Amino acid sequence: MQHILLTGAGFSHNWGGLLANEAFEYLLGCPEVDLDLRRILWGIKNRGGNFEDTLARLQGAYDAQISPQTEQNLRNLTAAVHRMFGQMSLGFGLRQFEPQTKNMAMMVSAFLSRFDAIFTLNQDTLLEQRFFGNVIGGKYGACYIPGVKETGSTWEVGAYAKPIPLQTPDPQNFRLVPTKLPYIKLHGSCDWVYGERNHLLILGGNKEANINKHPILKFNHSIFSDYLSKTGIRLMIIGYSFNDEHINKAIRKAVEAQGLTLFIIDPLGIDVLDKREPRAQITQPIGEYMEALSPHIIAASRRPLFSSFKSDFVEHGKLMCFLNLKTFSTAIDG
Repeated sequence: MQHILLTGAGFSHNWGGLLANEAFEYLLGCPEVDLDLRRILWGIKNRGGNFEDTLARLQGAYDAQISPQTEQNLRNLTAAVHRMFGQMSLGFGLRQFEPQTKNMAMMVSAFLSRFDAIFTLNQDTLLEQRFFGNVIGGKYGACYIPGVKETGSTWEVGAYAKPIPLQTPDPQNFRLVPTKLPYIKLHGSCDWVYGERNHLLILGGNKEANINKHPILKFNHSIFSDYLSKTGIRLMIIGYSFNDEHINKAIRKAVEAQGLTLFIIDPLGIDVLDKREPRAQITQPIGEYMEALSPHIIAASRRPLFSSFKSDFVEHGKLMCFLNLKTFSTAIDG
């Protein structure tokens, strides 16, 4: 049996990463966001959207008909988003990664090391900064990102942080290394570049079409599909809101074809799948997607991951059971 992990923004939030609403509020204060762009951001938020929807609108307008104002707005918002990721990277470097270090069985690094593959929808550099080089136990001696190589240039994120090496796609290495734990970034990364230092991160709408434009991202999604197509796979999902249709389709396909089993960690628990309008006067039936996945959810947690590895032994035990470590004492021995 193999165990794979999928993380969303809620995972990095344990170490200070921003969720969508927090990202919106951060961007409002960026110097790149002028009055016109701030008006667009607010207009889309007031219609129920977020900063990614704003980026999608600007990308669509730019592709449809280039104008000086549209180009400026798109460049400004892209620059502000990159500034945001830089500040997050700085914060990750200044914050303690492990909730406690007295017991190896209660260390996040030891937990991550037990997976066969880690996939993420995040573009931040949390694990590159704090987990790479600290693989503890498990099957592998190191964690790495397949299909990319260093450019020789660095990204300076602040006076108190080490420069982050910039990466670029490496088509000669679009393959997995059996002796290493793969960390696969499905939507690119804030430290990935291509061409003339264009940033390779997928935000906004129409993600699936944008992914298909980049061989490295197509390669990453093929790995995700390959893992999900295996029998006996257990998938843990941490901090993903189930709002990306291409990811949802891949998970549902694996559930229906291979009997994929799921463990969901989210402040909403299993209710993160419930997309019904909570203020509706008449109770609506559960959605088709939630109905399809529900029988395959074998565990869930509503508690912050950070607290589960600090002192919450009951919740930590649930995580270990999912990884076939039946009790806390077994985790200590393993």
